[in-house]
Amino acid sequence: MAHGLKVTVTGPTGDIGIATLRALDASPAVAEIVGIARRPFDPAAHGLTKVSYMQGDVLDRTAVDAAVAGADVVVHLAFIIFGDPDEAQPINVEGSRNVFEATVAAGADRLVYTSSVAAYGFHEENPQPLTEDVAPRGTEGFYYSAHKAELELLLDEVLAGTGTDAYVFRPSIVGGPDAHTLVETIVGLLPVYGQLPLVRRFFSEVPFLAPVLPDPGVPIQLVHNDDVAQALLAATEGRGEPGAYNLAAPGTVTISEIARGLGWLSVPLPTQLVGPLDDVLRRVPGVPAEFAWLAVLRVPVLMDCSRAREQLGWEPHYDAADTLAATIRGAREDDVVQ
Repeated sequence: MAHGLKVTVTGPTGDIGIATLRALDASPAVAEIVGIARRPFDPAAHGLTKVSYMQGDVLDRTAVDAAVAGADVVVHLAFIIFGDPDEAQPINVEGSRNVFEATVAAGADRLVYTSSVAAYGFHEENPQPLTEDVAPRGTEGFYYSAHKAELELLLDEVLAGTGTDAYVFRPSIVGGPDAHTLVETIVGLLPVYGQLPLVRRFFSEVPFLAPVLPDPGVPIQLVHNDDVAQALLAATEGRGEPGAYNLAAPGTVTISEIARGLGWLSVPLPTQLVGPLDDVLRRVPGVPAEFAWLAVLRVPVLMDCSRAREQLGWEPHYDAADTLAATIRGAREDDVVQ
């Protein structure tokens, strides 16, 4: 295992970012960490001793070049999850191209990239469980999924024939105390509840009233942000072979279990209605971006994570139920949900 590594992390303030910085900061193999993102961030406030931080945009190639200069490893986390697809495309695709090309130009040994289970796409003909041998082809119309698939192809293109190895991780939905996307998505699916804090407080204070979530019964994999961070650390340290790795916690959850954890209600939704509903909502202007995530409920998308265990020695410390509980607890502490 290499020592004295200089590591650059893009997007270290998101769902996976803080956990990744903690893991890298604690590693004896890592000597220096540079973080770059658009948000303000104070490493000292998080007890991080090896991290220096640059406020910058991955669309600014000059800033990216400065951040990756001298890096042995670049960990690319920066990505827009919610928002207008036209606004997300430059950051997700062109910003990632900047990071990929700058990493090669800097002569880094490894590029560690977080893709997603969404890169596979939500297709009925996908095998279950999914292994890393299945080509990522995304789901047209769901920009997050489409961008993740496109970027894996772009990464292969940019790194072909270079001396930089790529580790690509495809985590399931990420949860944990630092990861709010799951709960934010669910809250966003209930526009009045999600947009009006007084409505959320009203529901929380009236015991016999609660939001109701439709549940098609599709099993959903989760993975804890700390477990993802440990996989990224393994790649940063050069363990295992470069390539693609699935990441998911043992077990699954359903929408009904998520609703119960939130103190909400659920009602069954026939699975055959999810696809038509998703198709209709994609055509309605002004629909909240969170509704694009209905694609996740069209069919089961479950992954086999044997490769990460065998190649990287990765063993998740949290199962799906533990991860859900930690996610809801963290969302309540940060006032994402009452």
